[in-house]
Amino acid sequence: MKACCLPFMVLFSFIRTAGIRLNIYSFTLNRPFRSVGMCKELKTRVLRLSAQSSGDPTSQQQEWTEILSATVKALKAGQVVAVPTDTIYGLACVAQHSAAVRRVYDIKGRHGDKPLAICVGEIQDIYRFCKVSVKEELLRDLLPGPVTLVLERSSTLNGDLNPFTKLIGVRVPDHPFMRRLCQMCGEPLALTSANVSAQTSSVAANEFEDLWPSLAVVVDGGPIGDKSRLGSTVVDLSVCSRYRIIRTGCALSATVQVLEGKYGLLEDPVNQ
Repeated sequence: MKACCLPFMVLFSFIRTAGIRLNIYSFTLNRPFRSVGMCKELKTRVLRLSAQSSGDPTSQQQEWTEILSATVKALKAGQVVAVPTDTIYGLACVAQHSAAVRRVYDIKGRHGDKPLAICVGEIQDIYRFCKVSVKEELLRDLLPGPVTLVLERSSTLNGDLNPFTKLIGVRVPDHPFMRRLCQMCGEPLALTSANVSAQTSSVAANEFEDLWPSLAVVVDGGPIGDKSRLGSTVVDLSVCSRYRIIRTGCALSATVQVLEGKYGLLEDPVNQ
């Protein structure tokens, strides 16, 4: 009997050790568990990022390698994950995966006519999925940062993503984990806020626990600054030499200063 149990005990010990080292918690029925091997019903993994001890992206990437790998695996399998950004927590999936995009709408209970933005890891990636009508220097003055730029979409982008508009919002978050995640995926991520209601934006992972059972992975990066509850500033740059503020967000003043003060763009009369 003992000999028969030995392989199971070795396997259980390995899973338990790996779970602790990854800081993995699986979630079901509103209760956290410390081991991924305790119950067949457990599906959602909560991966907790340790505190950022330095501003060195390289050291952070080394520390987060296993969490990044697990999140990328879920995304490439067509799953939806929750991730921290430089503003609020977001729900993300691979934008080129139509079924995953529909899943995001289902989880949020959101109407299909509400557009999703995309998130990329590098400014150069914007040119793959958007038709850019402004100088690259302008992009680099605003990104990475808490700004969503609305541009004309290119044919490369999944036609099932926001099929009702020729425009797309694009972000490069000023968050090393999110940027590395996009780079490792090699594809744009469709991104929307993880807020449960339109009035409450999520700045801590436990503020949207009701959504956890619908997600493959929740990356818990800890609380995000209160000012970020406003979300990113959304600005339409699809018309040459003009801009239109769609959402004021948390970076309005700095964004307008760049657009008008440095590049001489005029505000769309609709906003004046």
